[in-house]
Amino acid sequence: MRKIVRSTPSSLRHRTRGLGVEWPTVTLLIFCYGLWGLAGYVVYPQFPLVAVLLMGIAVALHSSLQHEVLHGHPTRNARVNEALIFAPLGVFYPYRSYKRTHLQHHADERLTDPFDDPESYYRSWNSWQSMPLAFKRLLALNNTLIGRMLLGPPLMVVGFTLAEWRRIVTGDRKVRLAWVLHLVGLIPTLMVVSQVFGIPIWLYVGVSAYLGISIISIRSYCEHQWAEKPDGRTIIVENSLLAPLFLYNNLHLVHHKLPTVPWYKLPSHYRARPVEWQQMNEGYVFANYMEIFKAFAFKAKEPVVHPVWRRDDHLTANDLLPTQEPHHGVSHSSFSLAVSDLPA
Repeated sequence: MRKIVRSTPSSLRHRTRGLGVEWPTVTLLIFCYGLWGLAGYVVYPQFPLVAVLLMGIAVALHSSLQHEVLHGHPTRNARVNEALIFAPLGVFYPYRSYKRTHLQHHADERLTDPFDDPESYYRSWNSWQSMPLAFKRLLALNNTLIGRMLLGPPLMVVGFTLAEWRRIVTGDRKVRLAWVLHLVGLIPTLMVVSQVFGIPIWLYVGVSAYLGISIISIRSYCEHQWAEKPDGRTIIVENSLLAPLFLYNNLHLVHHKLPTVPWYKLPSHYRARPVEWQQMNEGYVFANYMEIFKAFAFKAKEPVVHPVWRRDDHLTANDLLPTQEPHHGVSHSSFSLAVSDLPA
């Protein structure tokens, strides 16, 4: 079997030659902002419900584009890339905080670790044991797909915000700057929503921004599961009408193994050797998201408690894994709301 490897530093250096603008991504950015603006300015006066729903789709697409940008697209200039997604249509998450935690998530040896993977939905046994019963039931509901779509947004936002403010209080200047920049973009964005579009801010936040996170949670719901082999922890969803909205991150294993490949090339990488990819992730494959919905709409796919990483002191299988950078994220003591710090 041919070996599929990650992009290497030398390949990254090769990508920096020339201007290297990825025009499909630039075009999609224009479409995203155009859809958002058209829905708010043109559609809302006549069809307000349709407008806020369309804006929710734009928020989901913008979130996918933020993910693309943090991986070094569509140009080779990080500041230009950040400027392209600077307006926080999704309201809740500072881009730089998302970038920091998501790149930490890409340490595949730590995938699903409730301590060192900021996007893990698993909890340690000790943390679980200390939770009140009501919160245990809430997390159990959150592990169904319907629960993740309905309960996931507030759980993620509250948990993430608490974690970020803890870092700010302890003097983390990078996190503080991330929030300052976020507010610099958020204030004019909400002014456009309320003053130009005439949409109440509560309606935009409560419907459009909420819907955007909810849509993205369909993708992130079962992106990762525990497996002894790191490659077996990441899903492949072969076909879906939602794939373009997710920028083909339904082929999530392909993205994790080739994180610098632009979104529009992921399908061709998968189609070139699907059997090899499926062998690599030990058959963690679904045909589409409807198959996932039918199986797990009202049934938890995974337990809340991590099958291996059970103790807060890491004196478990965690010690058998290669040493990574120290974990600087939210503490999972007591009953913290940090179900997952950020959307994937």
